[in-house]
Amino acid sequence: MEYRRTKIIATLGPQCSDQKSAQALVEMGVNCFRINLSHGTAAEKKSYFELVRSISQSEQERPAILADLAGPKIRISGLNGTMDLKTGEKVIVSNEQNGPNVIPVSSSVAFQEVNPGAKIMIDDGQIALEVISQVSNHTLECCTEIPGEVKNRKGVNFPGIALNVPCLTEQDLIDLELALSSGADWIALSFAREAKDYHLVRSRMKNLNFNIPVMAKIEKWEAVENLDEIIETFDAVMVARGDLGVELPVERVPLIQKSVIDKASQAGKPVVIATQILDSMTERPVPTRAEVSDIANAILDGADGLMVTGETAMGVYPQEVIKVLSRVIEETEAAIDYEKYYTTRGQNLLSTAQAISHAACSVACDLDVNTLVTMTHSGSTARMTARYRPAARIIAMTPFPEICRQLAIVWGVTSFIVHKYENADDIPAAAGNVLEKKGIISKSQKFVITGGVPVGVPGTTNYLSVFRLE
Repeated sequence: MEYRRTKIIATLGPQCSDQKSAQALVEMGVNCFRINLSHGTAAEKKSYFELVRSISQSEQERPAILADLAGPKIRISGLNGTMDLKTGEKVIVSNEQNGPNVIPVSSSVAFQEVNPGAKIMIDDGQIALEVISQVSNHTLECCTEIPGEVKNRKGVNFPGIALNVPCLTEQDLIDLELALSSGADWIALSFAREAKDYHLVRSRMKNLNFNIPVMAKIEKWEAVENLDEIIETFDAVMVARGDLGVELPVERVPLIQKSVIDKASQAGKPVVIATQILDSMTERPVPTRAEVSDIANAILDGADGLMVTGETAMGVYPQEVIKVLSRVIEETEAAIDYEKYYTTRGQNLLSTAQAISHAACSVACDLDVNTLVTMTHSGSTARMTARYRPAARIIAMTPFPEICRQLAIVWGVTSFIVHKYENADDIPAAAGNVLEKKGIISKSQKFVITGGVPVGVPGTTNYLSVFRLE
């Protein structure tokens, strides 16, 4: 398989629910599978985890799993029949009132603060209401801006309205426990709004005796306002462009995406772009030119990964989707000036670890070495090296399978499991054996190694050397 730096995350669903089809997607380039916990019974959700665990992969024993919690998605709930709204028509949105002109919404929501010009968007913005007044914490009086037929269970967004909703619903707590016990490598938190949401999820995981990284999905207007603290706190971020384009004016989404990619990659945090990546391929075998340009621009901006959702879960052509993604990644990456990346990103070095990681990229470039090995126990050395986007292939070696899988969504990193090594003297032989066995380099070729000494202490990247395979 061609070496691709940008990672591919595919959503499992009815169209790829058996081992043969899922295995085929891996062989075409999928690095990680997303399990959408918004749908299905507990048994159905569990079957997807079992499916991924049954798939083999060349670098590690199985692909990584991203478990995507549903989060506090607000919906129209309890509407009898439909409601046909006309332009200018007054209507009440509430979870405490009933009546012919009341749109009932999820009982968990309370309206804390209504900003001037606040809107209510129904069914991904197909229907839009403007808030006239706040009757109570559970009731808003509105005027119809974009008319349409309101149906039960459709999603509702509240741009400009601060909501009092929990970051984890009761169903999320059940799904989180299921995901952790079933082998999830990453947890994605839908509708994250602020940094403290991360600590709530971590606290729950700690109570269950698990410790895996958490990804914030940027899809709320509050998340955009709190972007810096979210990137600083969470382990990774995802630009979920669907709800984001409803919460905020759609013309702002491209610039927000660029900002998230830039800030996350500068911080050394993985960033994933999602929603309508190849939406047209849900029903047709070829993409639009606009979709291909969108993918290429995300790669050029520095995204770690691209995530397809309905394209593989429900679409007619899941394998063609991955083939197209792979080809666009290969073509685009061939045009990138990687030396420019590590030069510009090395101007603001804040720590020894960052300086060593940057130096490793520089040494690999100066010596024309194509392989850069990071020996890592926590994954931090590999993530730090990937931050500088080197031209050399990043090979992460770790004794821990879970770290190996967590690095599957990090730009440019190929991970391998190695036997535990006790000291720095063991590193060259351990690394060389893996590189030769996997056919990455051959005799007499050089490779750069970076890691931490003493061995086994996370976050101590302070070691850099160059070796030749004997």
